[in-house]
Amino acid sequence: MSIGNSPEDDRPFPEDDRPSIGHVLHQARIAAGLTVDEVSAATRVRVPIIHAIEQDDFTRSGGDVYARGHIRMIAGAVRLDPAPLVAQYDAEHGGRPAPTPAAPLFEAERIRPEPRRPNWTAAMVAAIVAVVGFVGFTLFNGGGDTTGRADQVAEGPAPAAKPSKAPSGKPADPKPDPSDSAIAAVPKDKVTVKLSVVDSKSWISAKSHNGKLLFDGTLVKGDSKTFQDDERIDLILGNAGAIELYVNGKKVEDAFRPGQVERLSYTEGDPQAG
Repeated sequence: MSIGNSPEDDRPFPEDDRPSIGHVLHQARIAAGLTVDEVSAATRVRVPIIHAIEQDDFTRSGGDVYARGHIRMIAGAVRLDPAPLVAQYDAEHGGRPAPTPAAPLFEAERIRPEPRRPNWTAAMVAAIVAVVGFVGFTLFNGGGDTTGRADQVAEGPAPAAKPSKAPSGKPADPKPDPSDSAIAAVPKDKVTVKLSVVDSKSWISAKSHNGKLLFDGTLVKGDSKTFQDDERIDLILGNAGAIELYVNGKKVEDAFRPGQVERLSYTEGDPQAG
């Protein structure tokens, strides 16, 4: 894994003086402090394809549609606007193909429906249910006055509920504040880490103490994830400044900066960065 410059950084720009797509993505990844493996983990784009795209080789993407998608995902991971890069790709590769008209595809579906046949099975079932219901209703109403009196009692007003009191006769204690309850509910014998994206987006990798991958992907503003383990949670946060972090029910007050990549570990006694 390497995040340094490579010999292809010295390749000449095209005639219009714009840097190539691969050059722009490569420089943005270096500026973000990300390795190719970290970008691959955040985007699900395979490492050989990322290497090829950074060298302006789109043949491994499997076609123009996939190449555009790879450019968008890689640009998002390195915090670039993908629109200019996709437009540049279209200009350099013959433009975006014209969409196929939808109307002719659906014309073939406009086939005159066959006349519906009567569903005799459903009609017979409905008739049987009606007969059984009528017999049951007749037997129920013929049961005498006892049933009527029972119905009258059942329809009466329900007794008013008495206010609950503590065993000593004092009023019951008020319910705890929801935030206090949430902190108290955190298991004492486990490590609990909750993170929320409060701005922009961030890619997250979380592992348990034995190296098991709990989550690996990109979250956007408003998304939250909670992880638990018996001993330790290991985190990698891309764009850590966009994350609000709670460990074992307590907010971590570390001042993470936007665009910063943080590697953290937490145990039962934290919050304290590992």
